[in-house]
Amino acid sequence: MIDRSRLDAILDEAGKIAFGFWPGAGHEVTSWEKEPGSPVSEADIEVDGFLRHELGKLLPSAGWLSEETADDPKRLDKGLIWLVDPIDGTRDFLRGRAGWCVSVALISEGKPLLGMLDAPARQEKWVAEAGKGAWRNGIALNASTRQEFAGARVPAVSLQKVDQILSMVDQPNSIALRVAMVGADEADLVATLRWGFEWDIGAAALIAREAGAAVSDAFGRPFLYNKRDPRAFGLLVSAPAIHTDAIDHLADRAAIIATQ
Repeated sequence: MIDRSRLDAILDEAGKIAFGFWPGAGHEVTSWEKEPGSPVSEADIEVDGFLRHELGKLLPSAGWLSEETADDPKRLDKGLIWLVDPIDGTRDFLRGRAGWCVSVALISEGKPLLGMLDAPARQEKWVAEAGKGAWRNGIALNASTRQEFAGARVPAVSLQKVDQILSMVDQPNSIALRVAMVGADEADLVATLRWGFEWDIGAAALIAREAGAAVSDAFGRPFLYNKRDPRAFGLLVSAPAIHTDAIDHLADRAAIIATQ
């Protein structure tokens, strides 16, 4: 059994560490690009190191997969792994905007067991446990139940012409927070058509699913975690009744982009 109170305290502290660097609270942070278009900051590195140390002590048998740590293939032999994005939504973080969070999931035999997001700039803590539900700040979540695809709420700043049958709502930079919005019935649909990584979605996908949302890759296939190649193509989280329509709406583009 995991000491849940200790796990909660670790996540709280990780959020405090990140918040201590956040320009939106008047702090200064050093940042650079890992590669063109991929920013990282000293806050990402600090939170990553803290979580790796503390979660490692909490559950020594678990492996580790994080955006900011060199991948160790020994994780593939582990039944449990921690899946971490120390700051998801780094662009919003660096711009002093609130659309970022610390994302932590515990994966058991390829499936999420626990998912947690700490968004201190928004005073939000999201938690889900497989088979038991999802909560934000202790309040149970119930996902969108929209029945019609047209008009579905999508977190976005713009829409392609083909997607303008949808309705835009506020978009945090963090993909995890956008996914969680479906679980909180603040959006009806979140979709991406690009290659992403397990740490981007592990915690949030469990939160949305446990709240009642449908979750898949862009082709409607379920996600598996702790793969040798920790990537998946596309993400589709929606109200269950519009999931098939969303897959159909994206199918042609998904087939083309996935092979590029």
